[in-house]
Amino acid sequence: MARPDKAAAVAELTEQFRNSSAAVLTEYRGLTVAQLKTLRRSLGENAQYAVVKNTLTKIAANEAGITTLDDLFNGPTAVAFVTGDPVTSAKGLRDFAKDNPNLVIKGGVLDGKALSADEIKKLADLESREVLLSKLAGAFKGKQSQTAQLFQALPSKLVRTVDALRAKQDEQGGAE
Repeated sequence: MARPDKAAAVAELTEQFRNSSAAVLTEYRGLTVAQLKTLRRSLGENAQYAVVKNTLTKIAANEAGITTLDDLFNGPTAVAFVTGDPVTSAKGLRDFAKDNPNLVIKGGVLDGKALSADEIKKLADLESREVLLSKLAGAFKGKQSQTAQLFQALPSKLVRTVDALRAKQDEQGGAE
């Protein structure tokens, strides 16, 4: 009787792994229900935090083609499935873990590549995608400005050089 329920749970978890750009495994031992609710809110709109059964989640991850997480499925485990910007969710987890040491980031996967807990913390230190894109656009705009100034400087420098030559010729012509 429990088999169809487990099969449905595995199918749902497999689909979540496949639809997520990232998944972060955590240990939540010692956190209250209220703290877990706060954690879910801190992850942002594009992440779902679910307490999972290790065996079923391991099967689901393997069915989704993720075999690098097998060693992390021990103890009470919860998974943050991220469908949006993984940096935002990583920051939410990192900041929550600073305030609540009972939350332990075990590791995760980003676009099929395994991440250690330290790599997830480094990911959290990155600026968001929007900030990085705006900095890139600013750098391009700055280079365009420099190029425009260079092209404006060339004709004016040419005019000043020609004026200086003309003045020098006038001086030489008047001195004779």
